[in-house]
Amino acid sequence: MGKYFGTDGFRGEANVKLTADHAFRIGRFLGWYYGELKKRRGDATPARIVVGKDPRRSGYMLEYALVGGITASGADAYLLHVTTTPSVAFSTKKDVFECGVMISASHNSYEDNGIKLLNTNGEKIETSVIDLIEEYLDGSVYVFGDEYTELPYAQGDRIGIAVDYSYGRERYMERLISLGVPMKGYRIGLDCANGSSSKIAEIVFSALGAEVHMVNSSPDGKNINKKCGSTHMESLRDFVLENHLDVGFAFDGDADRCGCVDEKGNILSGDHILYICARYFKEYGDLPHNTVVATIMSNFGLFRSLKKIGIECAVTKVGDKYVYECMSENGYSVGGEQSGHIILSQFATTGDGILTCLKLVEVMIRRNMTMSELLGEFDSYPQALRNFRVTDRDAVVNDPEIVALVKEVEDVMGEDGRILLRASGTESVVRLIIEGDREDVCLDYATKMETILVRKGYLVRQ
Repeated sequence: MGKYFGTDGFRGEANVKLTADHAFRIGRFLGWYYGELKKRRGDATPARIVVGKDPRRSGYMLEYALVGGITASGADAYLLHVTTTPSVAFSTKKDVFECGVMISASHNSYEDNGIKLLNTNGEKIETSVIDLIEEYLDGSVYVFGDEYTELPYAQGDRIGIAVDYSYGRERYMERLISLGVPMKGYRIGLDCANGSSSKIAEIVFSALGAEVHMVNSSPDGKNINKKCGSTHMESLRDFVLENHLDVGFAFDGDADRCGCVDEKGNILSGDHILYICARYFKEYGDLPHNTVVATIMSNFGLFRSLKKIGIECAVTKVGDKYVYECMSENGYSVGGEQSGHIILSQFATTGDGILTCLKLVEVMIRRNMTMSELLGEFDSYPQALRNFRVTDRDAVVNDPEIVALVKEVEDVMGEDGRILLRASGTESVVRLIIEGDREDVCLDYATKMETILVRKGYLVRQ
């Protein structure tokens, strides 16, 4: 992770960690850098950058600042307005933009915001470009053989323009509809987290004939992710049961991840979704190398359950960036995280919550089974999973007493379990997983960890 950019972009509290000035300077660099690359290839036309945002309150401020920087450097900004991260990735690749920008803090509360950058292929932007942006934000960047403390401003008819590009969002919805199957007769609940999928998801599922029941789909700029969406599945579970729905899906703020609730009210994690998708694609001969990609955060039960049906699992570090890299390097087509970032690379270059849910309904319909039946023999290990908001995530993972507790758990569990404590790459959080044969032991050690965090003043009470 860099000084400003983590595993999923530049994220933090708006106008505290991430300011309008940051957005302007990032726009300045992107507009100038990609314009300069075109010039050096003999192309004098302006660089084109596509921009989307989720509906949180600070998005407008950051969008205008970013676009100001892009156009001041001579590039043209194409505005998708309120949309999803996967739609920005789709448009960037489909219409060959130099890069794409999504203004979102994903699953964080409305006070936070973020800037995610995508390359011309709709993938996470190269680390080399991030490094240059960070240098520029710190006052000086060495690029193209020269050092710049300030970048040249465009003048006259070289100043860029901003273009309404809502058409791109419409094309993305058409693409999703083309990838779905007729859903007439299915009652589907959608929890949009009061985020960027609030209109898109309803339109797509309705167009395919589903009877759509919406919840948390009225963004006001401050209610995004507020006790709803893929990180707070309880309300969707109640909604599914109360309305006797066939299935419920929840998205996060920018809809690059999803969660699922089956008809019985069981909450499915990304591991369950990976299992269902992998098994389905394998049955249709569409799972290259018979392998799925997951991260070290996935439950041991996923690996064991996949092995039972003859599917291998490659394991990466935490982060959809690493999952996608592994998939690209090895030709795999299905991968994801326990958190619900699912990548189906034959259809998309990034996690796409709506697309994933369309495919889950397709599996239900093609196999004529309920969502609960699709899990088959999936066998989860007992697990204690905790996300602790802390004052200093690095201090926590290096604290001698905490390190000693981790070692104790490793010794007690042996080969029959594991403990994983890691700092989040996107927020001041440490994530704890303890797995083993006995749930009571896992929960007991998770409580011991929390007790230490409280006693030492690390834990931030919310």
